[in-house]
Amino acid sequence: MKVLDLDAVRAFVLVADLCSFTRAADALDTTQSAVSLKLKRLEAHLGKQLLERTPRVVRLSVDGKAFLGAARELLTAHERALGALSVERRKLALGLSEHVAGPELPHLLARLGAHDPALVVELHLGTSAALLAQFDERRLDAAIVRDSADAPPRADAQVLFTEPLGWLATPTWLPRVGEPLALALLSPPCNVRDTALRTLADASIAWQEVFVGGGVAAVGAATAAGLAVSPLARRVAPRGLIDVGARLGLPSLPESRVTLHSRVRDERSKETLRLVANGLAGG
Repeated sequence: MKVLDLDAVRAFVLVADLCSFTRAADALDTTQSAVSLKLKRLEAHLGKQLLERTPRVVRLSVDGKAFLGAARELLTAHERALGALSVERRKLALGLSEHVAGPELPHLLARLGAHDPALVVELHLGTSAALLAQFDERRLDAAIVRDSADAPPRADAQVLFTEPLGWLATPTWLPRVGEPLALALLSPPCNVRDTALRTLADASIAWQEVFVGGGVAAVGAATAAGLAVSPLARRVAPRGLIDVGARLGLPSLPESRVTLHSRVRDERSKETLRLVANGLAGG
């Protein structure tokens, strides 16, 4: 009877979820070559090719797609067996900026649950400033936030990735003649709001708020409704919005930096947190 290496199965699931050996290695806190070796041994053990590898793309083979569901069930059963012997379940209080979460959050949470079903996740969505304050008050174990890439990072910040912000609006949106630029913004405090307004002020462009949202979903909805232009990362914006900055002659917004702040110590929770971070980076 063939006995599967659980570490190799876990590596396979992570590569499948993240579509990357590099991000899977980061999530496992190991090297890309170590993950590749685990996968080659697993494929040799099963006598099946699970992944199709090219220099740019990693995707599941037909056998890999067939094996993925069973692999998830195996890892879940393993976690449940370990959980049955635990006095208490592990918990992770995680803060996630709404300017980072994006529409892929449900899919990411599904990955997280399948990867670490013994973990209770307490997820807090909010502004970066508010989440960092909660982290500093030790109300959160970790926080993933967004700030301007031209601002000095905090000493405890781990930069996950950078991405551009754009002046997003519907394809047909135009400012009203003779009126200040109409903006849909998140209510303060908000790093993206501050960056956008500072950029407009430096370019001497007049603006007015026509919509103030309590969350990115509300701001995105107002922008999609054609009420205004909004400074957003394309990844977190509703589909159909485009960057109208060049067309309207607006100044470019600086790169935006997504950072992780964490005091998580146990290795299993750290691995799960790395999975979240890499999932956002690849989202």
